[in-house]
Amino acid sequence: MAKLYFHYATMNAGKTTMLLQASYNYRERGMTTMLFVAGHYRKEEVGYISSRIGLEADAEMFRDGDDLYARIAEHHAHTTVHCVFVDEAQFLTEDQVWQLARVADRLGIPVMCYGLRTDFQGNLFSGSQALLALADELREVRTICRCGRKATMVVRLGPDGKVAKKGEQVAIGKDVYVSLCRRHWEEEMGRWRAEDLVGFAGPR
Repeated sequence: MAKLYFHYATMNAGKTTMLLQASYNYRERGMTTMLFVAGHYRKEEVGYISSRIGLEADAEMFRDGDDLYARIAEHHAHTTVHCVFVDEAQFLTEDQVWQLARVADRLGIPVMCYGLRTDFQGNLFSGSQALLALADELREVRTICRCGRKATMVVRLGPDGKVAKKGEQVAIGKDVYVSLCRRHWEEEMGRWRAEDLVGFAGPR
């Protein structure tokens, strides 16, 4: 039975590399995959997915209002699709998550979503919230904090190198994201007194 999967993690945990490797495994066996990536912040007309280690693949872009079930069903009617992969799944709308669930339930095609769970303020993205509620299987992709604990949160560093505590949920530009454990995230965000001066915490 086909399922809807959500692979979630913080930044730089290797989610995209896992997606591209899994898609390659399907194709190596002569199967067809369909790749999607968020087009909300892209200026290009053609989508692509690239990982930090240099792997990349062409992908279709999705934006708010797109009917992913209809697009996948149309493609599947002409060329059998064996698996659907979605990168940056945190940008899906709730309706689109339901559409992907229907792809698994009604078309019998597995759907593998990869994305962030929370933003830099510790709030769920809308797509991630819907996936946490609807996905058949949740799989955490782990990375570590500077202290060696599991990283579950992320902070945003502005161009000045300081931690941003307010702002838009997504910022495209010179901002850098750093994955931290919950304890050090609270210290960096000023929610708790810093007990060490490692990293970015401490007086500004």
